[in-house]
Amino acid sequence: MNPRIKVLHVVPTFYPATYFGGTIYALFGLCNALARPGGAELRVLTTDSNGPRRQNRLEIQSLPVRRHEGYDVYYCRKWWGKEFSGQLLSMLYFMIRWADVVHLTSVYSFSTIPTLLLCKLLRKPVVWSPHGQLQRWGGSTRPLFKRFWEIICNRLLNPRRSVLHVTSRDEAEESHRRIARVRVEIVENGVEIPHETPDRLWAPDGTLRLLFIGRLDPKKGIENLLKALKRLDEKVGLVVCGTGDPDYASSLRMLAAELGLSGRVKFAGQVEGEAKSRAFWNADICVVPSHTENFAMVVAEALAHGVPVIASQGTPWKELVERQCGLWVVNDPSSLVKAITEMRGRNLSQMGKNGRQWMEQSFSWAAVAGRMHAVYTSLVSGMGK
Repeated sequence: MNPRIKVLHVVPTFYPATYFGGTIYALFGLCNALARPGGAELRVLTTDSNGPRRQNRLEIQSLPVRRHEGYDVYYCRKWWGKEFSGQLLSMLYFMIRWADVVHLTSVYSFSTIPTLLLCKLLRKPVVWSPHGQLQRWGGSTRPLFKRFWEIICNRLLNPRRSVLHVTSRDEAEESHRRIARVRVEIVENGVEIPHETPDRLWAPDGTLRLLFIGRLDPKKGIENLLKALKRLDEKVGLVVCGTGDPDYASSLRMLAAELGLSGRVKFAGQVEGEAKSRAFWNADICVVPSHTENFAMVVAEALAHGVPVIASQGTPWKELVERQCGLWVVNDPSSLVKAITEMRGRNLSQMGKNGRQWMEQSFSWAAVAGRMHAVYTSLVSGMGK
């Protein structure tokens, strides 16, 4: 029997740091699936960060090791800023020596360059998951700094021992323009499929219930959704779930008030677990108006819960239309108004069933973990070539 591949995940933030959005859920689901019997021997090296400020930490003692679903997670103490940890840096060398392959998540993080450098010195293969950070949109910040950072990373990568992992063709094309020395592998994120979905209850007064779930960030295009809602009649309401920078979150509430939407928009804050499932089950349509996304985990989550989706063309979900479980539209208020009006006249229950069936067939975590394990195996088996 062949020994299990030893995989080290290096990531600045990890579950339950749900402040950081869909990437946290995606990586947690992948690790849980990879560590199941017959899979990889897994370790995760991360920090206790749960937000942008020094005091935003998980409730974890200094440098503990926690067992998650059959693998160890090393939560290092954050020293300052969003995620910097000297403890993590001090552990990198020994952790990388242990591993057969290193899976690095994040790009413009304090841990990225040290990890790539040590992998080069120790001749360890690398799978690198940028999770959309190499993609750009009109509001992207610090372009010169990012380009300089990418040049350094390109020089540290060994083309024969590195894979750039992306979750869609769009992400592959844009990311490969910036990190050009390595091969690209597309492995989509998976999604947890609820065992049962309750019978959907429609709002008794006939209101169409829209839902946004995600990090509150300018990239998410929430302003366009609020402006679209203003142009729809009062029988359309919106629930916004998520957290983000307090000043930005306040600006969204102020915009809703200025548009006269205070009675039609509810800011519900962060939702997790059962509360998140209830948010999906109490919605008629999930709207994802992002300017850019590498995957948009919330689309898969909504479909898994039987909720049809309107997603912007900044997301890689064109197939929503073909699968008859949603619409894929330009992200501007007029297009969103048109899409919401069109969906209002469709059979939303059937669209939700179509979406759930699609997720069951193509996005189970077992299938996704199998594809990722094959990427690891190809790298390790190619080391002697």
